[in-house]
Amino acid sequence: MVTHDTLYELYESYDTDSVRAYQTFVDLLPPMDSRVVLEYWDRANAELDRRKERIRSAFDEGETLAGVAATATRDQAFTALDLSTSHGRPVNVLVLDVDETLRSAGGTDNEIPRETLHALTRFHEAGVPIVICTGQTLENVKGFAIQGLGSELVHSGDLAIVYESGTGVFAPGHGAETKQLLYEALDEPIRAIFEDVRGRVLTDAPADLRRGCHLQGNEFNVTLKPNYEIGSSDARELIDEALGYLLDLLADAVYRQLSATGSDVVDERGAPDLRQQTRAFYADADPEIRRVLERAGTYPGTDAGELSDAHVDVLERIDVAYYEADAAEIGSLELNKVVGVQRALDVLGVADPFALVMGDSKSDLRVMEWVAENSAGIAAAPNHASKAVLDHVLSTEELVFDRGKSADVLQTIAAMNEFAQVPE
Repeated sequence: MVTHDTLYELYESYDTDSVRAYQTFVDLLPPMDSRVVLEYWDRANAELDRRKERIRSAFDEGETLAGVAATATRDQAFTALDLSTSHGRPVNVLVLDVDETLRSAGGTDNEIPRETLHALTRFHEAGVPIVICTGQTLENVKGFAIQGLGSELVHSGDLAIVYESGTGVFAPGHGAETKQLLYEALDEPIRAIFEDVRGRVLTDAPADLRRGCHLQGNEFNVTLKPNYEIGSSDARELIDEALGYLLDLLADAVYRQLSATGSDVVDERGAPDLRQQTRAFYADADPEIRRVLERAGTYPGTDAGELSDAHVDVLERIDVAYYEADAAEIGSLELNKVVGVQRALDVLGVADPFALVMGDSKSDLRVMEWVAENSAGIAAAPNHASKAVLDHVLSTEELVFDRGKSADVLQTIAAMNEFAQVPE
């Protein structure tokens, strides 16, 4: 068993910074058709082996400590040891959001850093399945996954993609279970409401929204994205307006669907009042939506309690999501990331998961809360994540990382897994 004293001796007595630098160079040097470069790589690899061997021969747990020294900084290693001691088991699956988690428009040029991609590859080589869990479309995710991780890993049978925040699961190499359209299991009236909104979202939009936003090419969810740079003030203004617009479209679609099925939901006030009540319903449920509506001057002075039971029953099955200066979206509360992750784990054969869940938004928070409630994993988030996500992470393992530095957490968890393999 590795102790804090052993770890302290390792980082005090050995040049672990150099060990880690040699390991990074050996791992990340791109292939080059050059004899000089190859010879330089051979010398670096030999020096890495020499330095790691010194550590191996100096400690009873030398093999583990050599691996930790080549992977983690001092702070990461001590955090990893505490996590291993606390949980007593390794992480056996990664559940990873993409945008503003693995990559960040503000810090990594919207590309996944090489250090992060390499860390993911090493987890794969260690037999740890990877679940990419995102609000993006499947085609977008497949593209960057193959480009960044390689076709062999993506099609290995140990990777699954939960896309559109849980409306579908794609797990290459699993035969009939390779692609599962979870939204097909929803009731026809709910699917009809989404089709209604999708069919009107651009044609009925005010001119400024039509010019400033586009409809993401989802299979099911309805997502408006800005044509401006994500995070900019222009994008924020457009998405704030788009949120109110989507709420009104949803109110109209629910009204039409319930009227068509003969539900007694409308009095003499008609649909306009239902728009106000629908805004109030979601504002009451989500303080962030309320703040956006108040900022835009469209927060209703209406009591959502005036909605009929039939209307509330429908709205309680539909999620409205706001991502500041990024997207406004409606989706199904029956098809969230938790449902998608559970299906992905079933397909990948992870019967007893202990997951690292990394994310930044409320949809990721649901997965974090699910693993916490079931003692099935730990959570990590970037320091610019939503307040609710940060509150959860800080109240659990405090795994908060800087923008664009997702590799830091992956390195910590890799070290944690090294420690977990040492017998007590």
